[in-house]
Amino acid sequence: MFDRIKKLFVVEENDPLKKALEQKSQETVEEAAVAQEKATPARKPTTVPSVKRTGPNAKPTGGKVTDKFMNILLGAMDKNNLDGFDYLEYKQSLQSLQNMDMDEATRYQSAFAMAKTMGATPQNLLETANHYLGILKTEEEKFAQALTNQKSKQIGDRQQRIDQLNQTVAQKKKQIEQLTKEIEVHEEETHKIKEQISDSTVKVENTKNNFVVTYQLLTAQIGADIEKMKRYLK
Repeated sequence: MFDRIKKLFVVEENDPLKKALEQKSQETVEEAAVAQEKATPARKPTTVPSVKRTGPNAKPTGGKVTDKFMNILLGAMDKNNLDGFDYLEYKQSLQSLQNMDMDEATRYQSAFAMAKTMGATPQNLLETANHYLGILKTEEEKFAQALTNQKSKQIGDRQQRIDQLNQTVAQKKKQIEQLTKEIEVHEEETHKIKEQISDSTVKVENTKNNFVVTYQLLTAQIGADIEKMKRYLK
């Protein structure tokens, strides 16, 4: 059943609706990027370690129709396929008339003529089509929740770490400021002590020199008296 459903919703590469949706998605992303740049204050470039990124600019791009999500969504429709003739069977009838030479209204009416033989009514087809829209809406909600969880895990936790690091940086800046002030005080005290040492050194040297000269004077006088006493006292 899944393969049959997938054939009903096969999308060609040049499908106008596909191209229009992808173009709109790209324009939305670009508008959001411009708005973010205007809202984000300019900051000085910071040298940081090289980080492996998903692209040269590490910026989101417009959405693309992918097999991965197409299979997930169609798989949900397959699991919730209604019994009997419903919208999906009607769409199959529409598809079988796609290459017929008829306008859109005739194609829808012709497909319904075949559907009536299976007990289908316009109300039934609308209700079952809305049923599958509801299934897809549920998948959208599940995806939104999964996306929220991924953002919390991959972005929220990292943002929390950034906040912690910013607090740590702010604290250490305060510590650096305090240490800088203390260093200035210590350096000033060191300078004063050096001046005191210099003054004290001069005083000590002067005292030493005064002692030496005085000592030499006295010893010289005594020495001279000793020589004279030896000479004159016999």
